[in-house]
Amino acid sequence: MTHFRHGVTPGPYIESVSLERDRIVNPAHYPFQLPALREFSSLDLHPQVTFFVGENGSGKSTLLEAIAIANGLCAEGGSRNLRFGTRDSHSDLHQALRLRRYTALVPDAWFLRAESLYNVATEIERVGSLDGYSDRSLHEQSHGEAFLSLAENRFGQGLYLLDEPEAALSPQRQLSFLVLLDDLVKKGSQLVIATHSPLLMSYPTARIYEFNGRGIEPIDYEQTEHYRVTRALLESPERMLRQLLGDDSV
Repeated sequence: MTHFRHGVTPGPYIESVSLERDRIVNPAHYPFQLPALREFSSLDLHPQVTFFVGENGSGKSTLLEAIAIANGLCAEGGSRNLRFGTRDSHSDLHQALRLRRYTALVPDAWFLRAESLYNVATEIERVGSLDGYSDRSLHEQSHGEAFLSLAENRFGQGLYLLDEPEAALSPQRQLSFLVLLDDLVKKGSQLVIATHSPLLMSYPTARIYEFNGRGIEPIDYEQTEHYRVTRALLESPERMLRQLLGDDSV
């Protein structure tokens, strides 16, 4: 059962994502043989915040990218108005996805991935659309500053698909982003975020999906490996380091 915060008008855009296997050109090719996607059929998104979590290479960023492309967004990131490409490396997954929508009207949409923020910033400057993004070039800011500046100044009410945003952010800035995320939710936005950060995925009421060898499964925050490993290290760093490095190293 979905619960909304008191006084907040929900503004979701995508209700669910499903895979139509009859539209897959070659099921033996990447990424259809990834364990998480092998038996994938459909996924209900939270109307406010959904997190994709899992090991490196589990398919969470691949699915997020496919959702972005299916929404008409550039595979390298940006808004619907940014159309560019430096390398065609995305999978064919988007061709087999079907999005069930709450509404066809999405006032704003963005896809941001950690490794291509530089390319997005370059394209923003190339098309001469700095107004509304920041008071100075995104290239003149650090990676983390540029990401937060873009999110604070450009995001409003819409659909935001973010791939590992924590890669740009210190722990303190991740907490700042949590506040920004909450502001976006209060404005009626829907966010889908692939992340490894236990700080980000602590957002209350969010739905968390784990990509693993069994498929894509809902999971509680405190049951995620990210939470359990981080908690174990912080509660007893010496014990964990002895296990990792051996007694002689600690």
